[in-house]
Amino acid sequence: MPVELRKRKEAPPAPVRPAKKKAPAKGKKATSEKKVVEKVQEAVTEQVEAVKDAVVGKTNGESSKPAAATGGVPNAGDTIDLTAFGGEVETNDGTKTTLAKLVEESKAGVVLFTYPKASTPGCTTQVCLFRDSYEPLTATGYSIYGLSNDSPKANTTFKTKQKLPYTLLCDPAQSLIAAIGLKKAPKGTTRGVFVVDKAGTVLAAEAGGPAATVEVVRKLVDEDEAAVPTVGEVKKQEDAEAAETADEVADTAAKVDA
Repeated sequence: MPVELRKRKEAPPAPVRPAKKKAPAKGKKATSEKKVVEKVQEAVTEQVEAVKDAVVGKTNGESSKPAAATGGVPNAGDTIDLTAFGGEVETNDGTKTTLAKLVEESKAGVVLFTYPKASTPGCTTQVCLFRDSYEPLTATGYSIYGLSNDSPKANTTFKTKQKLPYTLLCDPAQSLIAAIGLKKAPKGTTRGVFVVDKAGTVLAAEAGGPAATVEVVRKLVDEDEAAVPTVGEVKKQEDAEAAETADEVADTAAKVDA
């Protein structure tokens, strides 16, 4: 009887295992971890130093904002170095001058009000408002100047026609206009007002309409006048001091007689 040969079943193929990733050398792993730690330490150190600088600055009474003298546009409350601030400008009669010189010549400081273009309606309103309030606005010693990028000829015509009692400054290069933050991009002048005292402290620096620029100066003058004692207050203080001195003399005389 013939023997039946059964066909052997083929075994399934062995699963393909993914190749193992080569582990980094111990030395490289340690170096990588060290770099991460160093970066973290550097970041922490920078933060600590920043906090320390802020605390030290506040302790010494320093402002956290950059000083205007470093080149930024000054704000009210900043103190500027007048030496070369704003460069050179020209008066409407052709005299070269600087803000430092104008402040030096003033009694209490300088008011600069800026206007876009001589002899235009809004600018005429503005210069006439300063003209009509000239005496009260200069009562505490401020010197007032109009400032624009017009030519001396245009500003002289403007001054003469409107009978202005103050000088107009011409800044075609807009060096001073830009320094006080009232230059319009890409060109032109923004209407506004800038006030600085004899010590270089900025008392006002802001844009505004014709009436608003006058009002800024009026408020400063009112504050100055409020800080100065009246003649009556001075006399009252002198009388009180004289009475106190007389009482002291009387007490001394009584002790001597005793």
